[in-house]
Amino acid sequence: MENKTYGYVRVSSIDQNADRQLLALNKVNVPERNIYMDKLSGKDFNRPQYMKLVRKLKPGDLLYILSIDRLGRSYEEIQNQWRILTKEINIDICVLDMPLLDTRNGKDLMGTFIADLVLQILSFVSQSERENIRKRQQEGIAAAKAKGVKFGRPQRPLPENFHEVYQAWRNKKLTLHQAAYACGLPEGTFYGKARKLENYSQI
Repeated sequence: MENKTYGYVRVSSIDQNADRQLLALNKVNVPERNIYMDKLSGKDFNRPQYMKLVRKLKPGDLLYILSIDRLGRSYEEIQNQWRILTKEINIDICVLDMPLLDTRNGKDLMGTFIADLVLQILSFVSQSERENIRKRQQEGIAAAKAKGVKFGRPQRPLPENFHEVYQAWRNKKLTLHQAAYACGLPEGTFYGKARKLENYSQI
């Protein structure tokens, strides 16, 4: 059976551009039908296209990725997946921006040692970078909140008849369902706003 060549692409979100990775795979002649792409975080390997790719791989196949952080951003998970791919499934992997991570070369003891060492270093850097990104995001959100920036969807203004309907509901002239319907709100939303109004009036 002829060995096949595959490519894997990952971007962290739907609006991120994957063109650079796709261009790199095109340059090494990976067939378009054999390129699998996920638009998900690299925190773990629970990604539909990656799992589909792994099921396709056969011993002797070759997998290209542009850089190790496109494979993932978890130190332990990258090490584990690399072992599964190269030892259990027995494929070759070529990381295009790091020639030392090409399992077709240096299969002797020294070559394997160097490749393992480079993989550990790059996996560590990849996870550290992810943690730094998260830290910067959290710091940015905290700074914005301190300046009064509101996050999340803006609250809908109360319907003009809310207070009148609320009083009728409180006086048991209307059921919760009738009150919510009269205000054009879901029952849970009406109840939540009613509770907020009650709590505010008790201050």
